[in-house]
Amino acid sequence: MSDIPLIDLKADPFALFAAWMSDAEKSEPNDPNAMAVATATPDGRPSVRMLLLKGVDERGFVFYTNLESRKGRELLANPYVALLFHWKSLRRQIRIEGPVEAVSAAEADAYFASRSRMSRLGAIASDQSRPLDDRSTFEERLKAVDEKYGDGPIPRPANWSGFRVLPEAIEFWQDRPYRLHDRAVWTRDGNAHDGNGWNVTRLYP
Repeated sequence: MSDIPLIDLKADPFALFAAWMSDAEKSEPNDPNAMAVATATPDGRPSVRMLLLKGVDERGFVFYTNLESRKGRELLANPYVALLFHWKSLRRQIRIEGPVEAVSAAEADAYFASRSRMSRLGAIASDQSRPLDDRSTFEERLKAVDEKYGDGPIPRPANWSGFRVLPEAIEFWQDRPYRLHDRAVWTRDGNAHDGNGWNVTRLYP
């Protein structure tokens, strides 16, 4: 009914993610690594926002944030997350769910150092998610931080770091005509027989 290939159930989910991300990098007009990140309070009240994926390896998916932001505080109190990548140009989605762990200080330092100078200064000047009385207040703080560090090194603030999502489930979704979409989910299972600890199931559209 369609010439779109079905999702390969024999694929390693991280390899399949990398292939789909590579396709997105060629077709998406902006930020192919953008993802919705959903967190929740300990009593289950959810919140969601768009972030950029900043690392992926066989352990999981990494993003960075101010630890005192809403998402930072929620993750410290309830360390589980759901991610969603949606690439309109490809008509594809990937959903990822699992617990988070803090990245190492060395990882956070390395990524922070790779950011532009103004982004590093902004991370120090901003009380992310907190009320701001006037934009000029933030701009004055940014100017003060700029003057403080001048041309010297800009250290990573203690309240800024990252999280690694340790996936327990990764679902791939491919649009097909007439809403007869193709879906497959890989779930972690220490007893799985594929050698990598995953069970895979195709889902109804």
